[in-house]
Amino acid sequence: MNCPKCGSVDNKVIDSRSSEAQDAIRRRRECLECGTRFTTYERREEQPLVVIKRDGTREQFEFQKLRRGLMVAAAKRPISGDDIDALINDIRDNLQSSFRFEVDSATLGDMVLLRLKNLDAVAYVRFASVYKDFRTVEEFTGELEGLS
Repeated sequence: MNCPKCGSVDNKVIDSRSSEAQDAIRRRRECLECGTRFTTYERREEQPLVVIKRDGTREQFEFQKLRRGLMVAAAKRPISGDDIDALINDIRDNLQSSFRFEVDSATLGDMVLLRLKNLDAVAYVRFASVYKDFRTVEEFTGELEGLS
């Protein structure tokens, strides 16, 4: 840390504590050259979650994009927005806690389907029909038979 007054890198930590929001460590420092006291904050760097698409391109995970797709699948079903948010947060937390910061779209889709299957069968089939790109009635009925 450079002193804001003289630019010296020689300083000592006087006090350390969590910030009020509990999202950083607040440190009071004193410059050993000029005696100036100053405050620094240490925060954890957020690693963004990246989705690898089927064509190999990468894009940052977008909570709202997945939420829109799930809201369409859950239209007129007894699923609240909070249920959908919890589903997406569970997936994101699962990936981050396993230190996976890149996930292919197929794995992400499977994670959604697994959770959606337990939440609502109709929403599951709706989401699966788009995600799995059903082309025939047989594919659709095969998925339905797998539910029972």
